[in-house]
Amino acid sequence: MPPSPLPDGDACSADELNAQIRALWVDPSVRLTDERRREYEALVLRWEAATRSEVVKAA
Repeated sequence: MPPSPLPDGDACSADELNAQIRALWVDPSVRLTDERRREYEALVLRWEAATRSEVVKAA
């Protein structure tokens, strides 16, 4: 299931999302559960979007 878009007020910076990703997957040698994998994938998609948004603002 694709991640739900967030309201504008709930947008996180790429740094905040990166921190959430790192906190979710503390030990990369341990496989994530299916639920955690979906959460990870949703965070990565949000991180990519935030990164693109921040690059556009910097330009």
